Amino acid sequence: MMNKTAIITGGSRGIGFAIAHRLGKDGYNIVILATRLQLPKEASEILLSENIPHCYVQGNIDNQVDRERLLKEAVDTFGRVDVLVNNAGVAPLERKDLLEMEEESFDRVIGINTKGNMFMTQIVAKQMMKQEKLFRKTGTIINITSCSSVVSSTTRGEYCVSKAGITMLTALYADRLAREGILVHELRPGVIETDMTNGVHEKYSKMIETGLFPIARWGQPEDVANAASVFCSDMFLYTTGNYIDVDGGFHIQRL
Repeated sequence: MMNKTAIITGGSRGIGFAIAHRLGKDGYNIVILATRLQLPKEASEILLSENIPHCYVQGNIDNQVDRERLLKEAVDTFGRVDVLVNNAGVAPLERKDLLEMEEESFDRVIGINTKGNMFMTQIVAKQMMKQEKLFRKTGTIINITSCSSVVSSTTRGEYCVSKAGITMLTALYADRLAREGILVHELRPGVIETDMTNGVHEKYSKMIETGLFPIARWGQPEDVANAASVFCSDMFLYTTGNYIDVDGGFHIQRL
């Protein structure tokens, strides 16, 4: 039987690559989209050493031509798409108070994080619907959001708004695509040790030390990847439009 194929946007490093690697080990063909010219050598060597079939597409999820080229490359290379992981995302270039946020920053973050997600999901869902159904699900779509979709950070409001928008996209697409056999899920990472958090590593380390997180350690990209693996499996066939917090228990309200 043909292997399933998974597209992972923003999959060249951090959470995205951890998911790509995990799904590759699960037996998926892997298609990675990222903005850098080529897959980093270390990441490429890992996939090659484990004989994980993969291809890399350079592009920006905010660009329609790049989205269409990514889908064409996936289908031309592996014949079908069974999983989409919408992981690509950016933080503001500069953290500014909500009252000082600039429109250019808002447009950039929303364009990549939310608009890109909306229209990437649209074209991949259509591809899933028209291809031969070989497995128990027509497809799986996973949105990587953040605890910031529901937690206020007034110095990066555009990021919070963008992630909250993806939370609604999860509900909308789950509602629309359930009848097509496509299940849509959301993962909300908390403080994960990646390049994006390098600049605030000391701040978050102190928060962990003071007990803000019930599981008192930094989250790792693999923590998110393992949750994605379960969603992509056939373990949740009567579940859609839901989310899992991968945040060390940060979401728990405590007195």
